[in-house]
Amino acid sequence: MSDAFNTPNTVDPRLLEVLVCPVTRGRLTWDSERQELVSKGARLAFPVREGVPIMLVEEARKLD
Repeated sequence: MSDAFNTPNTVDPRLLEVLVCPVTRGRLTWDSERQELVSKGARLAFPVREGVPIMLVEEARKLD
C-alpha cells in the first residue's frame, strides 16, 4: 500500500481500480469529506476505518 492510502483526504488510486461494490460489482468513488467509498449504483457508502475499507453491506450507509 502506498502512503497515500493513509492520508485522511485521499485513497490509493490502485485500491479504487481493484475494489468493486459487493452489490452491483460496479465502480466505487472516494468521498474524502466523509471518508467513504461510494457505490452510486447501489446507493450505498462503505466506511473506511483506520485505512481499511469495510465492504460489508450491513456496515454501509444508505444514500438519500
